[in-house]
Formats: sequence, C-alpha cells, structure tokens
Amino acid sequence: MPEEDEAADEESKLQHPELPDAARTNIPPSLPQPTAVMSLFKRTFRSQDPNVRVDKTSRLKKSSSIRDPQKLSKMQQSTTDNRPAMAPPAVPAPHPSKSAKAPNKSVAPSPIVTLTVGREGRLFAAHEDVLFQSSFFEAACRGQFFESQSKRIALPDEEPEIFSSVLEYLYKGDYYPRLMHNRHRNSWELEDAVRGTPQSSPNPAEHHRGGRAAAMPPTPTTTSTPSEATIYVAACEQHILRDTVIYCAAERYGLEELKRLALRKQGLQTGIDVGTILRSAQYAYAHTPDSDSRLRAHYLALIIRCRKTFKRSGTMQTEMEQGGSKLFFDLFVAMCNHLDDVIDHSNARTPKTV
Repeated sequence: MPEEDEAADEESKLQHPELPDAARTNIPPSLPQPTAVMSLFKRTFRSQDPNVRVDKTSRLKKSSSIRDPQKLSKMQQSTTDNRPAMAPPAVPAPHPSKSAKAPNKSVAPSPIVTLTVGREGRLFAAHEDVLFQSSFFEAACRGQFFESQSKRIALPDEEPEIFSSVLEYLYKGDYYPRLMHNRHRNSWELEDAVRGTPQSSPNPAEHHRGGRAAAMPPTPTTTSTPSEATIYVAACEQHILRDTVIYCAAERYGLEELKRLALRKQGLQTGIDVGTILRSAQYAYAHTPDSDSRLRAHYLALIIRCRKTFKRSGTMQTEMEQGGSKLFFDLFVAMCNHLDDVIDHSNARTPKTV
C-alpha cells in the first residue's frame, strides 16, 4: 500500500532529520539499523555548521579545572550570594539589679592634705581618704580647722614623732616597732626582739612565757635613764613611755584599734624604770577620760604586781607625798581589792579569817 509506505518514510524523517536522503538510500541492507549508522556518522563526519563540532576530540575535551581563578572567584561569589544572612549575636538583657546600679564613682586620686604639727610647725602630707579613717580628722577637714583652698590642718599641740607613728598606722595598720608573732615561743614580741636585738629585763623568765602570760607587764627597774621606749614630751618637759602617748593620741583621734595595739605593745616593754612608769601613769590619767579605764588599769596592775620594787623606790614616796593626781586614790582602791581577793582565797582553804 503506497499510503502506508509514505507514512513510514515521513516518520523516519522525523526521527532522523539530520540524515540526508541520499545517504539513506545508499545504506546497504547488511548494515545495522539507522541508530547504529547515526552513531558512526557522528564519529566520522563534522557538522555542516562550522561553529558546532561533534567529533570525538571535541567530546573528549576535559573541562577546565576548578582551580581556574576566574571560575573559582565566581563560585565563591555565587556561594556567598546564596548563603543566608547570619543574624547578629543576641545581646543578653541586663539584669534588673545591675541595670539599676548607680554609675561608678570617679577614680580620681584622693586630694592631698597638708598638716603642720608641733610648735615648730613640722609639715606632713597625707591623702584625705586615709585621714578620714579618724573621726577627728574627718570633722577637721569639714569643719572650721580646714582651709578649703590650701587644704591645711594645724596641730600645734601634737608631738611630730607621735603623729608620724599615727600616720604610719593609718597607712600600714601598724607602727614601728611592729608587733610580731614568735611561733617558736608561741608569743607576741616587738620587732626588735624578733630580730635579736637584746633587751635588758630584770626577769628573764618573762621571755619564756607564751600566750596571755607574755602580755603581762614587765618588772620595772630603779634606774632612770631614757630608753628608746620613751619620748620627750615638750608639753610636760618629761620623758613618757611612747606607747602611752600614742594611746592618748589614738583616744583623741578616735582610733580604737590603735589604742588596743598601743596597749598591747606597752605590755611587752622591758627594763623601764620606776620614775618613767609613774610619770607615764600620771600622763595617762591626765589625757584619758574616766570612762576609758584600760590604760589606767594597766598601770595599777603593774604597780601592784611589782609592789616590792615600788615600795623600795624613793620616787614612789616622793610622788605620793606630792599627791595632786587621782592615780594614788585609784591605787589605794586597787590595793584594797587585791587584798580582799587574797583573803577570800585564803578563807576558801582554811576557816580562819582576818
């Protein structure tokens, strides 16, 4: 049927449009089907279009390496463009207590205050915040003793050496000689004693005591030579125990810790003569209020404990004859109390009474 043959030819042309009619008519019957012929044709011939090459060398040509700088940059750019934008890191909300906190104060250094001490007007300089540890200096800096422009405080009645020790304590928490702990003896000693500086003591057994016993006042001597433990006070024109004067200065400046430190150091002094002890006791009575009895009680206990030495001393007799101090009445009361304690202790052992 001629119509069916024509339809088959048209279908073959649609499936293989690139195969010319002349080539199709010259295919021998022994060759394979048109699909295999088409494959052979592509390997052997070139396309009529000069811009399109379908030969084997064109198909086997390797693509350019990925290390090509231009393509690599394009790939990086495309990757960057397609990457989703990263959200900024979340900032934690401030804590309510921190957000309500007041701003930090200025870190500016404390102002310098100039102090003129003593009759000769010796100059000292100290930071204002250091002086404010003392209620006296805090009131002086804000009161009538303080010149706001020059920042100067005048202390004409103070001894420069004593004020130097007070200022050393305000900065370092101690003053020379420092209080040191002797681990070998389990006792507190002054710095010179720890370093090995010899100190004359009429009672060597005092050095072998530890704890509370080491703080007991030493036995006085009858010699009357000034030592390093004393200081000349111009107001009374006498040598007074240095720790006693510092204690009274601490009382005046409102430094309770310095008072305790000075009292403890005074109990560690050795080789002090009777005259110095009596003068220092009278100085303590004159420069401490009646409400502060710690330093006064220290001297009363010292005199009672060393009563044999004081009884043989002519200085004690002279001072008692002159009188004029509350010291001796308190000493009489303390002696009576001590005697009562001795009697009570004796009655506890025997039925006898005095």
